[in-house]
Amino acid sequence: MQAQNNLRLINVSLPLQDRNERFEVTVSEGRYSSIVRQQQTVPPEGTSSLDSLLHDADRANPALSASFVPDRAGIFGKEQQETVIDVGGRIMLPGLADAHMHLDKAFTSRQIGNLSGTLLEAIRNFKAASPSFTHQQLKERMMTTIRHAMSFGTTAIRTHLDFNYQAGIDVAMRTVYAALEVKEALRGRVELQLFPLCQFDRMPGAALEALEEALRLGVDGIGGAPHLSADPHADIDTVFRLAQKYGKPIDLHADENDDPAVRTVEYIARQTIAQGYQGKVTVGHLCSLAAMAHEDAESIIGLMAEARLMAITLPGANMYLQGRGDRGVVRRGVTRVKELVAAGVPLAVASDNIQDPFHPFGRGDLLQIGLLAAYAAHMSSEQDQLELLRMITEVPATIMGLDGWGIEEGNAANFAIFDAATVGELLAWLPSGRWINRGGEWTVVSKPLTIWQRD
Repeated sequence: MQAQNNLRLINVSLPLQDRNERFEVTVSEGRYSSIVRQQQTVPPEGTSSLDSLLHDADRANPALSASFVPDRAGIFGKEQQETVIDVGGRIMLPGLADAHMHLDKAFTSRQIGNLSGTLLEAIRNFKAASPSFTHQQLKERMMTTIRHAMSFGTTAIRTHLDFNYQAGIDVAMRTVYAALEVKEALRGRVELQLFPLCQFDRMPGAALEALEEALRLGVDGIGGAPHLSADPHADIDTVFRLAQKYGKPIDLHADENDDPAVRTVEYIARQTIAQGYQGKVTVGHLCSLAAMAHEDAESIIGLMAEARLMAITLPGANMYLQGRGDRGVVRRGVTRVKELVAAGVPLAVASDNIQDPFHPFGRGDLLQIGLLAAYAAHMSSEQDQLELLRMITEVPATIMGLDGWGIEEGNAANFAIFDAATVGELLAWLPSGRWINRGGEWTVVSKPLTIWQRD
């Protein structure tokens, strides 16, 4: 796609900079060239509105239902030297970054059940079904899920890929090959990172060789779930050995369990320090951290901060899966969000599973998942809500190693505009109207559904 020569947005709300001001944002040659506080809100003559983008998208390709803008020149004013758009005080954020998804599992809940609703049954049922998935089915599911996420404003995704070597090396690598093809097909539209999710205990040499082949082919890092292993420490040691050999980051499912005695994150943190891998290791879930005594959790969080671990909370799936055996007071599984943030541990919110046996709900909308985090972690103050916005934009971008992700002069343009004027509106309404831009090119426009009257 060709970027517009010059795009000027006026009456923009940038709450992560200053929620009380309006800004003028200019994009030139695909980068932010100017971001200034606006002195007046009266739009100049010839200014377009965001609604006009929707009209142009409909005219260019009505079959897209104004969702995905086609790769076509000559729309949205690209023939002009400068296009000026009045955003009308709506919120603009950096492109949303979803740092923990399972694209290969998405939209399988109709095929694969989970009668108990537990994590272990979900794992068992998916592994039994995965040999039947064809390369094309995997690819189509991933593409569909990414397109849904993109329509809600996500422009970067890290996905874990089921590496089911027990069903055969061809089954494990089939998922990797499909994901690599999807990554190449969507290059320039979404940043996609691939992390094979491996169970290293009793992993035969042939499976390790296949994983190393995947690392050579271009997967982005190494994943695992050592708390499920018969020998968690050996699993973690293997992960670090492979990561160092290939210079890859590590992203582990950690302690997705209600038992406060499950504490593999301690060993992960100690190995991170011992191996000099600070700032390159991410841990997701951390459910047992919420179940243990506060003093124990405080000590572990301090060790995580010392090791410069990065963390991800998955409130949708964890509230669904955890506490299934509890009666009376039911544990909800969401980790200690506020304590981790207060300790300086970079903490992101992510989607995890979407309509599969692990989590039958969700749609790939990070704003929706952020709202779940607000409920689960009691994040209600204005400062909390702003932190939530960082946890679905800037923080996950940092975890994923994506430089220049914020709305700052010189960075590549990558933003989402939402049909809301305040952070409170954004979280309360989860507005349908969203306009997504990469490098000065509108990639997605969604029809607003106005159901309230602003003052």
